[in-house]
Amino acid sequence: MSQNDNRQDATRETEEQFRILVQGVTDYAIFMLSPSGVVTSWNVGAERIKGYRQAEIIGEHFSRFYSDEDKAAGVPALILATAAKEGRAEREGWRVRKDGSRFWAHVVVDAIRDEAGSLLGFAKVTRDITERKQAAAALEKANAALFQAQKMEAIGRLTGGVAHDFNNLLAVLSNGLEVLAIQSRTPIERKMIEGMRRAIDRGASLTQQLLSFARQQPLQAQVHDLNALIREFAPMLSRAGNRNTKVELALQPGDTFALVDAARFEAALLNLVVNAVDAMPTGGTVTIGTRTVQSDADLPPGLAGGRYVRISVVDTGTGMPADVLAQAFEPFFTTKQPGKGTGLGLSQVYGFIAQSGGDVHLSSEVGKGTKVDLYLPLAQPEAAVSAPQVAKHETVLLVDDEPDVLGVASELLMSIGYEVVPASSASEAAQILRERTDIAVVFTDITMAHGISGLELARLVRTEYPAIRVVLTSGYSAAPLRDERNGLGDVIFVQKPYRLADLAKALRA
Repeated sequence: MSQNDNRQDATRETEEQFRILVQGVTDYAIFMLSPSGVVTSWNVGAERIKGYRQAEIIGEHFSRFYSDEDKAAGVPALILATAAKEGRAEREGWRVRKDGSRFWAHVVVDAIRDEAGSLLGFAKVTRDITERKQAAAALEKANAALFQAQKMEAIGRLTGGVAHDFNNLLAVLSNGLEVLAIQSRTPIERKMIEGMRRAIDRGASLTQQLLSFARQQPLQAQVHDLNALIREFAPMLSRAGNRNTKVELALQPGDTFALVDAARFEAALLNLVVNAVDAMPTGGTVTIGTRTVQSDADLPPGLAGGRYVRISVVDTGTGMPADVLAQAFEPFFTTKQPGKGTGLGLSQVYGFIAQSGGDVHLSSEVGKGTKVDLYLPLAQPEAAVSAPQVAKHETVLLVDDEPDVLGVASELLMSIGYEVVPASSASEAAQILRERTDIAVVFTDITMAHGISGLELARLVRTEYPAIRVVLTSGYSAAPLRDERNGLGDVIFVQKPYRLADLAKALRA
């Protein structure tokens, strides 16, 4: 046998080994194409991934693996042209199996040429990376949800802080006006005071909206059947529309109990319906539905597992683009014309639902309407919330670390006949309690910049001076007072900025 024959035998043996190796690969679809894209070879991996047996696919054009939209766009021809020109082409995209199902593929196409450089065909390697694609999409979705939650938390803290400080300023103005109103004599003085009071009320309303977004708004939460609340409120919701729009109910039968502030829940629904009507200038339908959900697949990312009532408000309006959707819950963000809205509507809804232990999910597409899903934890019908008991007092230990608030509130209390002992910190108040025996009530702000807080002072009073009543005030939420672990029992809470009537009611009830 000649040396040339030995080389030919060795080449044939190598080719056979390579063919066996390629045929044995099951995780990759490896096959050859003619210069025009016709399949000329087919391995076991290609059969497993794409679903075609070798006899079914040899002689067929490889474009059948592509989706109709990719074929219409000329993607199969483009990848061959790129490989022929550059020697190699690499792509990712959706591919179609024999049964019509899709998978996400990583594709490499290499041009095969002879020694003279003539194109003999292409070697094509395809890998199914659907699981990796899904994992990457899930991670991206989770990261987006985390970023959104962190952004809303940061905005909430900033908003709450600004609103709290603004409440203190309003409290000074409001209390001062109460004192001036008592002393005013002329009609013009009373008229000016009334105008200033209306301005303060508008400012107070704004801070309450901001605190609602920041989840620091006091809630009067009780267990309610949400289906019943929605049915009872339906006539009002219908009146929010016009003759071209209608409101329909799609309520799930059965238990839909949740611990909510009924008035704020109704306000949230009305807010959403008004937004929906505004998004349907030529008319349409707003559908309000309820459903009990507990599967993680039915819950928005980041919401703790459990059973929830989902309240959906769906419109057939203009929808929102992605950039607007991403900012929809931010305070003061609005797409309405100047004077048509404050941009606090959706932010209030978000803050109220989050403070109630739930979440809000917004989905929308331009031209296809908007859907707002409110998730509230399912509650037991027998749960209840007790109302605080208050008592009558004559001597008040007034505690506030804002000097202006302390001074004006002292004048206000004295103007209605109370003796006032002021303290600029909870620590100072504790010292006064040790030195005096005539204190009948401690009236303290919850939040203190330094030293112990108003809550800690209240616990001290309850423990060491049980005969002394406690009244707490804050621009923030009264939610900590409802925690059974705080050791406070029943206390009365007055929301800042308080007015003379609020104060008198709290102290004389």
